[in-house]
Amino acid sequence: MLKITFLGTGGTMPTTGRSPSAIMVNRKGELLLFDCGEGTQRQMMKAKTGMVNLTSIFITHFHGDHFLGIPGLIQTMSFQGRTEPLHIYGPSWTHQFVKMLTSLGYYKLSFPVKDHEIKPGDKIERPEYTIHAVKTEHGIPCIGYVLEENPLLGRFNRERAIELGVPPGPLFSKLHSGQSVFVAGNEIRPEQVVGKPRTGRKIVYTGDTRPCDAMMKMAKNADLLIHDGTLTDDLQDWAIESKHSTAKEAATVANAAQCKELVLTHISSRYSDDPSPLLNEAKPIFKNVSIAQDFMEIVVPYPD
Repeated sequence: MLKITFLGTGGTMPTTGRSPSAIMVNRKGELLLFDCGEGTQRQMMKAKTGMVNLTSIFITHFHGDHFLGIPGLIQTMSFQGRTEPLHIYGPSWTHQFVKMLTSLGYYKLSFPVKDHEIKPGDKIERPEYTIHAVKTEHGIPCIGYVLEENPLLGRFNRERAIELGVPPGPLFSKLHSGQSVFVAGNEIRPEQVVGKPRTGRKIVYTGDTRPCDAMMKMAKNADLLIHDGTLTDDLQDWAIESKHSTAKEAATVANAAQCKELVLTHISSRYSDDPSPLLNEAKPIFKNVSIAQDFMEIVVPYPD
């Protein structure tokens, strides 16, 4: 399973309908949190995402609406008896932040918090996926993230294997993992029963940014692009000054990068009651687009 839960979708300031930026990714039970605006732990509780399996928090930049929820979250997890380390990744100032974070108040955490200060171009490699740090443009040290799964094994043709005399069981696993097997003196090779490797899934989160070449390049063929879509095109001058993107610009990025799906987030409070102007600008350029809402969920399927 690869499920995205939008915990906070508002821009800069919370509103009654939108919390500040926070996106939870559940990948096969492992929880990865991208940004953590104030109140995120309560959003997690309401969404029933759980906290126990949260391994890492990825901060795009150190504006308050993207990280001020972390102090309360880690103390809640400590009250719950957590002992496993929590990893926090982010741009310049991450080390100082974690040092201050773990010394706040008269309370000793029950688990270690490990800081990882990263820069554009860095990779965080895990057994089944890699997270890439990408340069974005927001006027301060800022990075976006790309979660890219490793290629999948090709599909195993059970019927063909049986036709070739391979009995169901351990020999199936050997063939699927790339090893030849022998049956009645005959060699059965993996390519006879296993299809071509399949591409893993790819999710991109820009954080706050102007449209930029680095992000467009890394978003190529993404299954899901979650892009800053703060404003409508009539406010492009303000988008340029504040280093955000318009819905139209985000759709242009998704179209150029040939993404499968686009979700606009960091929605300005101007559109709290009616975000349709953003959607109306984006759809003529990129059809498969939606506006993020707090508690919206998306399950990303494997490619065909």
